[in-house]
Amino acid sequence: MTGIEITADLVRALLREQHPDLAGLAVSEVAGGWGNQMWRLGDELVVRMQRMDLTPDSQLKERRWLPVLARRLPLPVPVPVRFGEPCERFPKHWTVMTWIPGEPLDHGSISRGAHAADTLAGFLRALHVAAPAEAPIASDRGAHPRDCADGFEHFFQAVPDDLAAAVRDVWDDAVAAPAWEGPPVWVHGDLHPANVVVSDGTLSGVIDFGDLFAGDPAWDLAAAWVLLPEGAAARFFETYARADEATIRRARGLAAMKSLFLLLMGRNGDRGLPGGKPNWGPVGRAALQRVVTGLPGR
Repeated sequence: MTGIEITADLVRALLREQHPDLAGLAVSEVAGGWGNQMWRLGDELVVRMQRMDLTPDSQLKERRWLPVLARRLPLPVPVPVRFGEPCERFPKHWTVMTWIPGEPLDHGSISRGAHAADTLAGFLRALHVAAPAEAPIASDRGAHPRDCADGFEHFFQAVPDDLAAAVRDVWDDAVAAPAWEGPPVWVHGDLHPANVVVSDGTLSGVIDFGDLFAGDPAWDLAAAWVLLPEGAAARFFETYARADEATIRRARGLAAMKSLFLLLMGRNGDRGLPGGKPNWGPVGRAALQRVVTGLPGR
């Protein structure tokens, strides 16, 4: 959206035009975000502004499906409460949603590993149910690892030399694993440390469902390594209790790819990715180390 800066004044002006009863609430920017920019609205709401996303698809998807899913999920997730439509002042979509309290994991930590493992497993058990026929299908996520080779090779440029061979072995094992044969289930699709919140040393909420799709649960099960501290993956899979060996192998390979993405996002300069976040580098390195230490059940 060239030439338009998203500011608190712009957010207030949009609220006055489209939702005047909310315009008197305090507005403050939330650090982070890439495809969408977030602004706190009072104590209980947040305004999600389409920024880098080229289409409104992610916001429209959240508007359609989060009210359906939120009712049966055991952790808080954002629920849309008002819709903001494109206008001359801001020709993109924006949505007022419930605020999920806590600190994003990329700025926090998990100290209660077993509790977090059980919490994440319970959340994904509740989410990973058969999706209806009209559920969205991913265009760039959800594929078998063998169909993600180009992305993996791009991210592989970020691999530390001391982990390169082990990461390659993990990826090759995931590529060789059988495909998902169950029905398409609801999948968050983008579980990384900036998209979950923590409090009291454990997981307390899940945010950003813009990549939600119906498909292979391995894309979410990768979070066992990407989100949880060392040693917690085995506890997670024991509690989740639905993943067969092939699904765990695919999940581990996808965790390697996601960890490399975090490493690449953490770089500055020409070899990094646009919108780089320096604090993601150490997070990605730690996750990658967890990925190569072993496979639960073996």
